[in-house]
Amino acid sequence: MNGALLLLAGIACFTLAYFLYSRFIAKAIGVDPSRPTPAHTMGDGVDYVPAHPMVLYGHHFAAIAGAGPIIGPVLASQFGWAAVALWVVLGCIFIGSMHDMVTLFLSVRHEGKSIGSVIESVMGRSGKMIFLMFCFSALVLVMAVFTGQVADAFVSNPEVATSSLLGIFEAALFGVCVYKFRWNVFAASFVFVPLLFLLVWVGVLFPCDLTAIFGVTKEACKNIWVVVLFVYCFVASTLPVWLLLQPRDYLNSYLLYAMLALGLVAVFWVCPHLNINAFSGLSVVNAKGATQGVFPLLFVTVACGACSGFHALVASGTTSKQLDSESHIRPVGYGCMLLEGVVALLALVAVAWHSQEDLMAGLAGGKPVVMFAQGLASFCAKIGLPEKTSESFMLLAVAAFLMTSVDACTRLARFVWQEIWSTASASDAAGDSARAPAPSPLVRLNKNMYFATGVVIAIGVYLLVLNPSMAHNLWTMFASANQMLAALTLLTASLWLLKKHLKFWIALLPMVFMIVTSGTAVFQLFLQSLDKWMKNGFAAGGVTAIGSAVLFCLAVTLLVLGAMKLRKILKNAMLQKIAKRG
Repeated sequence: MNGALLLLAGIACFTLAYFLYSRFIAKAIGVDPSRPTPAHTMGDGVDYVPAHPMVLYGHHFAAIAGAGPIIGPVLASQFGWAAVALWVVLGCIFIGSMHDMVTLFLSVRHEGKSIGSVIESVMGRSGKMIFLMFCFSALVLVMAVFTGQVADAFVSNPEVATSSLLGIFEAALFGVCVYKFRWNVFAASFVFVPLLFLLVWVGVLFPCDLTAIFGVTKEACKNIWVVVLFVYCFVASTLPVWLLLQPRDYLNSYLLYAMLALGLVAVFWVCPHLNINAFSGLSVVNAKGATQGVFPLLFVTVACGACSGFHALVASGTTSKQLDSESHIRPVGYGCMLLEGVVALLALVAVAWHSQEDLMAGLAGGKPVVMFAQGLASFCAKIGLPEKTSESFMLLAVAAFLMTSVDACTRLARFVWQEIWSTASASDAAGDSARAPAPSPLVRLNKNMYFATGVVIAIGVYLLVLNPSMAHNLWTMFASANQMLAALTLLTASLWLLKKHLKFWIALLPMVFMIVTSGTAVFQLFLQSLDKWMKNGFAAGGVTAIGSAVLFCLAVTLLVLGAMKLRKILKNAMLQKIAKRG
């Protein structure tokens, strides 16, 4: 199979889906461009800030992309290029993009609040609390996983650290110029985007290598970077969104655009042949010698390349608060996920030109991002570009996106923590609404922006610095929780659409599939981790076993509440039909 032909077919399918299926969804759920968005009705200059659609597209794309659509398809390539490509294309069109678009719409219609508020409207406060606890757990896992990966990138590629740190100050300056000095977005982009690529070159000239500067080990260097990154995350989570988060995501999106454009040109020029298996069978022996079934691990491993629950938290956490018009829901919600699908296909092609034996050997090394960068760099070399420079640029672009995911996760986790305590406080006061007592000091403390952010950071430090044995299990738990979160979000969307007498099946059918796959994966993870715990002690699998059990129980509880609510809605609808006939 020709890699260029595979990419071209995927892009064609995504283009048709955007112009046909996304319009159908917009009409089905009732997108109304004339309706004011929360960014205008609740504008506060901190979180609720209307953004230019181009800026918001860059923010949303940068926040959801990260390294997920690269790592997932590369790891899943062991199942076969055809299996991965089919799931990426079909998953993006009918599940992932729809999931992101509907979630963004629902959040906009609920004052820019998290998807938990939508759950409260259909399943009550108890359903909301369970979902928020699941969201908080998943977000902390995402933050810890990506922070660890950024720290690893800074240690192995010190030039990434220099350009990333300088990019923080550049983003803040961009925000000041646009929002305080009223620069036109296009004029500011003309100045700051070239400066961003200049910083990449500066990083190569002046790498921030802490092992050489302080004479410490790589492990100590990683811990230093973890602490520095968490300090940055604290600041980024509490600053106004226009000052750092939004402009940083927007500017970094150009790095991925450039990486994507360079990769596409190289692939279409070289036309690499895909040499790995098209389909490796119903089960494969992975790089570590363990047997894995294509179901459910193919779908969970690809993760963000086809569907991601984390996207719902971004869409309902920050993006919905910055949406200038509901007409932007389609390009931002549906379009960003389709572009992420293109990245996933590109990642697949970048490693699928290897032989099956070389692929498995590379996966055994545990560096999928490096495999991706080296694959595209080898293509770039065939069109006359320096291979080593191309590889460094690819790694820089991926690392930049990891950082955007880290600071977005911290802010989102802070939102969810505050919402948990707000919901608990409302529950306490519900019994005496006439008196409406003031929140207790404990509630006020946890609703405080700075304290809530501190809680999130403290958990991250514990996972990555104080308990390194736990950190080794984070990625597996994150991948399973991420897909389960998408399934629960689709459950919420199905109930809301059914309650509003809209075409609920667009969310219900994908929800059933995601529930089965992610639920099976989480339960398998629990059994495997429990077995390791019993045989080799708590450090070998205890944390993963407990964590997956908690996540599974929360999900099952929410599913039961959803089934009860579904039964009630259908019963009421049936009674209404009987009453009309009578």
